[in-house]
Amino acid sequence: MKELLDGGERLGREELAALQLERLRSTLRHAYAHVEFHRRAFDAAGVHPDDCRSLADLARFPFTTKADLRDHYPFGMFAVDRSRIRRVHASSGTTGLPTVVGYTESDLEVWADVVARSLRAAGARPGDRVHVAYGYGLFTGGLGAHYGAERLGCTVIPASGGMTARQVRLIQDFEPDIIMVTPSYMLTLLDEFERQGVDPRSTSLRVGVFGAEPWTEAMRAEIEERFAIDAVDIYGLSEVMGPGVAQECVETKDGLHVWEDHFYPEVVDPITGEVLPDGEQGELVFTSLTKEAMPVVRYRTRDLTRLLPGTARPAFRRMEKVTGRSDDMIILRGVNLFPTQIEEVVLRTPAVAPHFQLRLTREGRLDALTVRAEARADATPADRAEAARAIERSVKDGIGVSVAVEVVDPETLERSVGKLKRIVDLREK
Repeated sequence: MKELLDGGERLGREELAALQLERLRSTLRHAYAHVEFHRRAFDAAGVHPDDCRSLADLARFPFTTKADLRDHYPFGMFAVDRSRIRRVHASSGTTGLPTVVGYTESDLEVWADVVARSLRAAGARPGDRVHVAYGYGLFTGGLGAHYGAERLGCTVIPASGGMTARQVRLIQDFEPDIIMVTPSYMLTLLDEFERQGVDPRSTSLRVGVFGAEPWTEAMRAEIEERFAIDAVDIYGLSEVMGPGVAQECVETKDGLHVWEDHFYPEVVDPITGEVLPDGEQGELVFTSLTKEAMPVVRYRTRDLTRLLPGTARPAFRRMEKVTGRSDDMIILRGVNLFPTQIEEVVLRTPAVAPHFQLRLTREGRLDALTVRAEARADATPADRAEAARAIERSVKDGIGVSVAVEVVDPETLERSVGKLKRIVDLREK
């Protein structure tokens, strides 16, 4: 196995720490010199890049949040001239503005390298065929997986998302070894295989690399049993790079090894921001170590996890599967959804009052969301029906996920200190 590892994976912990400090100091200088936001934030916190003399000193520097990225839309967080940007990606946020990320040629090379490393850890090898069913476009999933698989020497089948019946046909005809997709869509593919009368265990697939949404050990067991494959987790987020920040190794399946030579992780108390020791659960924070176009310094992911010692890749610490988020974001079938987004839809829909509630339930293996909105007192039955259809359309078109909508009688929903309890989680724990 060792001959398959790249140079970074062969580092010892002391060598890695020395490399991290060198790259961290360079990143802080680069961000301070070329990004006005970071320069102002460092100055306000009373720190300078030269104050970072050890990895522990990073805790003195201020956090960066998704709101900061939105506030500097579209290119205010870039640290290089726009003529050096080779690609732009974006992810949706809680408002109408996406968070925009840019990549230099070097950034794209690093990204391909870490995804290739991730795929190798997942069990892929040069010559394998990789079916990529993540969406392509501004979302980082599809293209990130694509170029990483090519870097490893694999054949890429760029299926993208949707057209489920066609995906099943392609898997049968093209005989891929690896599939990269969200775990919930893998279950949709499973249903389609069975609808077509095809045994999912008969396919050529041997490994599934699943990311973009949390998934449980129970879901892993079901996918592995019903597809006869190994199912492993991949982690990433657009603001830090995209897929390939951390990867679960197929030989252990015991959490995701963070590629710490490129991304420095911390876990902090979500309330106080205090750095927590390894082994304690808190909010995951990342500082990029090699990004040129858009370095991130102590980016708060809002994902909850803990850091553990490395196993299959001893140089790199592992992060546990993400257990949830420190804010109220809902991840529904791979789409990030916030109550404020639903509120915007409800407020602009005639016949309903500005009182709504979100009910999370589980239908079979998948989560489902029902929006319950109160009708205005003068709304007719026809008005209510049209309002429900309008909310469904707006959520699907604007957020990209399907929800059920119930328009209930006035004064039906519970109030709490003048406001509704926005989220009611009715799923089994």
